[in-house]
Parts: sequence; C-alpha cells; structure tokens
Amino acid sequence: MSYKILVTNDDGIFSNGVYHLARALQPFGEVFVVCPDQERSAISHAITLKSPLKANKVNFFQMPCEAWAVNGTPADCVKMAVEVILKEKPDFVISGINLGPNLGRDVFYSGTISAAVEGVMYQIPSIAVSLATFKKDADFSIVEPLAYRVFETLFQHKHSAEHVLNINLPYLSKEMVSGVAVTQLGMDVLRYQYVGLNDPHGYLCYWLKDNLAELSLNDEENDFQQLCNGYITVTPLQLNMTNTALKTKMMKWFQD
Repeated sequence: MSYKILVTNDDGIFSNGVYHLARALQPFGEVFVVCPDQERSAISHAITLKSPLKANKVNFFQMPCEAWAVNGTPADCVKMAVEVILKEKPDFVISGINLGPNLGRDVFYSGTISAAVEGVMYQIPSIAVSLATFKKDADFSIVEPLAYRVFETLFQHKHSAEHVLNINLPYLSKEMVSGVAVTQLGMDVLRYQYVGLNDPHGYLCYWLKDNLAELSLNDEENDFQQLCNGYITVTPLQLNMTNTALKTKMMKWFQD
C-alpha cells in the first residue's frame, strides 16, 4: 500500500536527519516535507500567534519530493501543511530524525514530539523519531536502515490516530542493534539541571546542563534503560491526559 506521508522536524529543513528520514520513507509512498526554516529545538508545542507565517518552496537535497520551509515552529509546520499547503490530508505525520534522543520527561519539551502530537490532533497517525547522539557530524546513513526496519513493521499494522509513537534509535549499525523494545517513559530520569556560572561582570547566572552521558542505569525497563542497552525503543504516548478514575471520584464530591 502506498501512503501520503508528511515529514517534519525541529532541527530545520536542511538538517541531515530529515533528509535521511525522507529517504527511508520513500519506498512507502509519496513524501512531502514541511519543516521550520531554522532550528527550533526544545520549543515544545508553541504556535505563532502574532507574526505572519510564510511557506517557501525549496529544493530539498535534489530529492524528487515537494518541500516547504516555514518561518515558524514544528507545530506551525504541521498546521500549515494540513490546513494550507497540502491538497489532501496525509496518511501519516512523521517527525525527525532528531539529533539527540527524546526520552522520559523530554517529551514535554521536544519540538520533534510536539509536531507529531499536532498530527494526532488532526486525527492523523503520527510518529516521532530521534537519534541517540549529539554529534554534529553524525552519520545518519548508518541509522537510516534502522528507521526503515521500524517503519516496515509499523506500516503492516493498523495505527491508531489517538496516540503518538515515540521512537529512539541507538547510534549503532544495523548489525550491532540488540532489537526493538516497546517501552515506557523513564519519568524519573532527570537529564537537564541548572548549573550556576559567573558572567564576566561577576553576576551569577544559570545554564541548563544535559547530564545524559552521566546518568546511571537502573533496573526498570524504560526507554532510557533499553536505549542504553542497544535497543531501538518504541513508546506509545497518549494525548488525552484526563484522569478518568479521579474524574469519577470527584464527580461524587459535588453531587450533594
């Protein structure tokens, strides 16, 4: 079956990750690329309210797919694609491949994840894909076969438009990968912490430091643990955050 696939990201239209994602998806259908015109990492689900948006058509790495650069956020890109740019609603929204993993609490900050969330808000099955390295010169061609392998399996099954699949790829060759692990978020993994530094004038200021490389493993089979063990991790994320059990309990409080 051939699909119409919208590809986006938060690293910018000309990042290596989005190029290799589009390449990995080409065998599965028609690929359209709509991405921010510059890096918009850790911008979460922000949308642009008070500035005009433009979608400029671009030549995307000499590839035979239509592509647009938007001067907005990842969520803007999906909204623009669905409401303005594309003639038909895509069958899938796939965001990535992000430079750096999105694990545990990261999902609340990530522009990559939020682009996929925006897709689900339009009832489109959506997937976010990230790579477990921060090397600026990372060789995405190594992990392109990993992405293809996961998509090949996912596209063989009915995919609900009520959740996002969060995929993290280890920075390993296909032969070195342990397998695919369906995991839960490691919400106790605290990656980012403030570090105090003095500026040139002696005033104390704070920067967020990423402690991912220094975190220790635990016994839980969460996304962080399994990725460190060399697995491709797949974590289903649900969007409806309503606590239905507590809702039922609270309704009784106000019945008198």
